Amino acid sequence: MAPAKAVPERPSLSPELFQRVRAIQIRTQHLVTEALAGDYESAFRGRGMEFEQLRAYQPGDDVRHIDWNVTARLGQPFVKSFREERELTVLLAIDLSSSSAFGSGTRFRHEVAAEVAAVLAYTAIRSHDRVGLVVFSDHIEQFIPPKKGRMHVWRVIREILAATPGRRGTDLAGALDFVGRVLHRRSVVFFVSDFFDDRYEDRLRLVARRHDLTAVVVRDARERALEDAGLIALEDLEGGGAYWVDTASADVRAAFAATVAEEAARRTEILRRAGAGLLEIDTQQSYVEPIVRFFRARERRRGQRASRGRA
Repeated sequence: MAPAKAVPERPSLSPELFQRVRAIQIRTQHLVTEALAGDYESAFRGRGMEFEQLRAYQPGDDVRHIDWNVTARLGQPFVKSFREERELTVLLAIDLSSSSAFGSGTRFRHEVAAEVAAVLAYTAIRSHDRVGLVVFSDHIEQFIPPKKGRMHVWRVIREILAATPGRRGTDLAGALDFVGRVLHRRSVVFFVSDFFDDRYEDRLRLVARRHDLTAVVVRDARERALEDAGLIALEDLEGGGAYWVDTASADVRAAFAATVAEEAARRTEILRRAGAGLLEIDTQQSYVEPIVRFFRARERRRGQRASRGRA
């Protein structure tokens, strides 16, 4: 995968694109304020804290920071105080290969990816973190270095919606390699893709080892199960060509569902072995609840690890 340079600002927007960007901006800013306030900081920014000192408990201190071993030994409560590191860097890596143009409902996969990316970006900048963007297919299409600010997030959303990838295929390994090369300090990486690719496990493991990596898998219900629609032609969006499938056959539908389930299980296992997080989004359902659940599950796991460390 060839190196990519940071893309310049687009000189202008068409009225249609402006309205789409503006609609996403308004909708996602509201969601961040109403549904995600506080969850992001609890889930991610805790990774950017360093232990500073142990001191006596004072009214108003977070009880989660009480060191129970020291408290029991000295007979009065003591808390650990932490020093916050510099702002986090959040990188959004968005797969816009041809399969991202699929959608059986009212929205295509790449449109859902743009909204999810906007939610994550706005959530990050509320915590004064920097946000960057990588758009890829089977090569790097665009790279926007991480920066702060609402206008920067506007640009990120705009570039995702306006991107017109020149190639059909997907190279997850190449995109992961690029992410590893452009990030020089530990960062939070959201890798948004349908993960229809092979031979990316080694690169995934390397990135997850150096960074806080979450795979955001955007899927469509029609990809998981075939409806009984008789003889239909299915198009390979990335490889090209089409083939006929007899969806009236129960055996064909069952075999399709089994293959999809096996692929999903394989992907989940690859992510688990690599130490990457998993956030699954459905194009036909709200993405708000999955994101909220993901943030809160991360916070619970972080609290459990902290409790084991104090034990």
